[in-house]
Amino acid sequence: MTTRPVTVDVDPAGLALVTVDHPPLNLYDQALHEALRDAVAELERARPRAALVRAEGKVVSGGVDVKQIFHPMAQAGDVDAGTRYFDELVDLGRRIHRLPFPTVFAAHGLTLTWAFEVALACDLIVASPRASFGLIEATVGLTPAMGGTQRLAERAGPGRARLLVMTAGRFGAEELERWGVVDRLLPEDGFDDAARELAASLAAGPTRAHAATKEILRHLAEGGLEAAHRVTPGAAGQLFATADLQDAMASFVEQGHGKATFRGE
Repeated sequence: MTTRPVTVDVDPAGLALVTVDHPPLNLYDQALHEALRDAVAELERARPRAALVRAEGKVVSGGVDVKQIFHPMAQAGDVDAGTRYFDELVDLGRRIHRLPFPTVFAAHGLTLTWAFEVALACDLIVASPRASFGLIEATVGLTPAMGGTQRLAERAGPGRARLLVMTAGRFGAEELERWGVVDRLLPEDGFDDAARELAASLAAGPTRAHAATKEILRHLAEGGLEAAHRVTPGAAGQLFATADLQDAMASFVEQGHGKATFRGE
């Protein structure tokens, strides 16, 4: 067991490994909330070249520790406390979504509520065929409040978001891959290694260009096609000042395609 429910380790190549280890079910309680918040702050400070979010244990998460987190607010009917808490969650999801480097979420098993919302805030979701997902807050009279509903709608459409959230069902990785929610299925055997390999390949890429891609897509999601068009020239144009672009262009001219090495600069 780790000393903290969420840890961040950055390897020499610039890949940050974000590991959730809060046995037995990686339930979201106050300790995990604080550790996740600290982990996001560490990622913002360290600026790795990519991050892989993963979990130890048989499941990614069984959900939220309702008795500790929500029951006291429910018993008191405390609207203000609930609103403040959900404001923190939305901000946390937003910060994950806006990290200026590629983020990959690896789901090897059951991935409920907060963990699914964190996955949706990441750039890519990879999953084992035996993984399953659910936003099951409706079972306790709630709705997802870390941004998961709207990010699910962005990936799969409002109708499927309503279906998944309102039925509070569990949906398999293969079905969600067909919906466009899961980006890639990886074999169960060697899943962790395959997820790390994908994330490492992104860490080895042109980090500043990846950040520009994220910026353009964020403006598309928030403001539509014209908003994305407005930021594209500047986001792409500023890359001409990066060492990665300059070196890769020279490599292309001298050696052809696919020979460049990127340093994230």
